Amino acid sequence: MKLAFFSDIHANLPALEAVLAEIDRREPDMVFCLGDLVGYAPWPNEVVESIRRRRIPTIAGNYDEGVGLNSDDCGCAYKTPADEARGVESISFTNSVISDGNRNYLRDLPRHLRISVAAPRSPNATPTEILLVHGSPRRINEYLFEDRPDKSFVRMMQAASADVMLFGHTHKPYHKRLETEDGESRVLHAINIGSVGKPKDGDPRACFAVVEVSPSANTSPVLNVEFVRVDYDVEKSARAIEASPLPNTFADMLRKAY
Repeated sequence: MKLAFFSDIHANLPALEAVLAEIDRREPDMVFCLGDLVGYAPWPNEVVESIRRRRIPTIAGNYDEGVGLNSDDCGCAYKTPADEARGVESISFTNSVISDGNRNYLRDLPRHLRISVAAPRSPNATPTEILLVHGSPRRINEYLFEDRPDKSFVRMMQAASADVMLFGHTHKPYHKRLETEDGESRVLHAINIGSVGKPKDGDPRACFAVVEVSPSANTSPVLNVEFVRVDYDVEKSARAIEASPLPNTFADMLRKAY
């Protein structure tokens, strides 16, 4: 089964359009969105409506939850007072332009989705349990960075009964293969799918993930993970930010991917 996952569009319509076109070209069996549709760029309604038109199964990001509740807090962890001030401008702008229907859509998004992929018929076969979260199974705005100890990922995923966990929020893609310590020789997979509209890994291209999962008759699925980088008109998005009430710093962040 071939699955496509994307996340953290952050109201960047040109980036989303480029990613959806590439996903269409690859013809996955299913497509999922892991949240943070809005914030930081000037197209929140257009992004939400694009995903709604396609009926893409979507979970809430912390920013979606904040806007859905008409809150002035997006649940982001800003590092400096200047960052926090820009964040206040961003959510204020988004709340001022989002339509009532799109706000209701964001408010009603689920926090988690689970996919159970059937295994081949065998006495020892078990389904592959895939968990989709935005931040972590514990908190919608928890940052799971790559340098977190493997044991922490294993404990978290075992508590959530997940063989594969996909998430976003940090805007930095990676794939960790994790060995369990319970004697079952089971391999778990933690996959950060990066960001469509606001990468922070130094590569301004939009990012999404294609995951091919092949459940096997033993206890671990066979997984192939590809991070796909997609060129889009970054300058168009940056100039649109500069022409909007949003802080110009957000345009610089798109150009330099930080």
